[in-house]
Amino acid sequence: MANRDLQAAKKAKNDEFYTQWNDIEREINAYLEYNKHVFDGKTILLPCDDPEWSNFTKFFALHFNDFGLKKLISTSYAPNSNAGAVFYQPTLFETEAPQYDEKKSKERGRLFTLTSKDINNDGTIDIDDLQWSYLEGDEDFRSEEVTRLRDEADIVITNPPFSLFREFVAWLIESTVSFSIIGNVNAITYKEIFPLIKENALWKGATANNTDMVFAVPKGAQVKQSDREKAARLGYPSDHERQYTRLGNSCWFTNIEHGRRHEPLQLMTMEDNLRFSRHKQIRENGYPKYDNYDAIEVPFVDAIPSDYMEAIGVPITFLDKYNPDQFEIVRFRKGDDGKDLAYMRESSTLLSDYHSEEELLNSYAQKIGCSPEHLSYCSGIMGVPITFLDKYNPDQFEILGSQRWSKSPRLLSAYRGTAMPPETDKKTTINGKETYDRIFICAKQRGTSS
Repeated sequence: MANRDLQAAKKAKNDEFYTQWNDIEREINAYLEYNKHVFDGKTILLPCDDPEWSNFTKFFALHFNDFGLKKLISTSYAPNSNAGAVFYQPTLFETEAPQYDEKKSKERGRLFTLTSKDINNDGTIDIDDLQWSYLEGDEDFRSEEVTRLRDEADIVITNPPFSLFREFVAWLIESTVSFSIIGNVNAITYKEIFPLIKENALWKGATANNTDMVFAVPKGAQVKQSDREKAARLGYPSDHERQYTRLGNSCWFTNIEHGRRHEPLQLMTMEDNLRFSRHKQIRENGYPKYDNYDAIEVPFVDAIPSDYMEAIGVPITFLDKYNPDQFEIVRFRKGDDGKDLAYMRESSTLLSDYHSEEELLNSYAQKIGCSPEHLSYCSGIMGVPITFLDKYNPDQFEILGSQRWSKSPRLLSAYRGTAMPPETDKKTTINGKETYDRIFICAKQRGTSS
């Protein structure tokens, strides 16, 4: 029994990561830069948070008046609920309070609240005005008690246990609350998470993308020596209370707007990429098509061609019947067969939406009065790495799905593999070789919005 308790406690310790003040400050400032009133009159809930250890409550308590908050609520787990009770020792903050109860201390979670009431009459609202009491339960965020607090709040901000990330996001999404939380970047590939990104219900935060985040962890937690040393070089040496680790795969997930989400990617045309890309692979091999999707492989975000859209190649005789109100000429190119082709798209519709290549070619051949054999087709769909989401601008690109989950009808219509139904094909291959995880995107037409 004792050994089992120790193993459970060890596992619990390995799921505790305490966020550093600077990482919180940078992310919150990005929201304020985009909308300085984002927190005005709002109630913020900080679940999975203990102000004696965590910086979230301390940060928002310090800025309570600066942000114009209405109320701050934070909750912490009961020690018995996370298998860490074998090591638990109450702090003086708790034991010296009149409401301290030795039995409740281990069995119940704690509720901390801060309002505009100056409890100690020092003329300011800060952490010293924080009031606390025991919850009725253990503070599991899925409990009715904490769910009621979620429904009272306007915004939820926290670093939930990574092992419960899927459940925590589902708990957030079932409400209308705004949120900003920390998770593992690989959560992007989860079947529960990617559909939310595709539907614009969740996106990556403004900071900590492709950079190291440092976390404090309890003494006894498993930390690689290299990560401990990297944290120390970043200014966080281990001390007698905590040790520190760095995680290069952590990021913020949010549904709060920030300006970096709307910064357009600066991209070159396909022709310029083939000539000048800094990636030798692009210059030498171009953009191969997948075996099982009518889409091109774009292995680097900065190599996304700016002019690869819903397009169709037509002979130059098309100009005899060209209507500028109906079509937009994108560019000309000289084919290898000596035929000049104009690449164009229809102004008001997406050519490849829910139509087969044959349907599209026949339709446009009839419109311009030529044979379908003289036309060529491309879907405008690109497969990009998941790091694309670090710079994803929903005004510039549309996410059609991933190789694993949430495939749109348009993406399914571009499927060229043999799996039936095509939703079951979780791979992308080029010349029979499987690629890394890919997200399928297309450039948005001018005049469209998400």
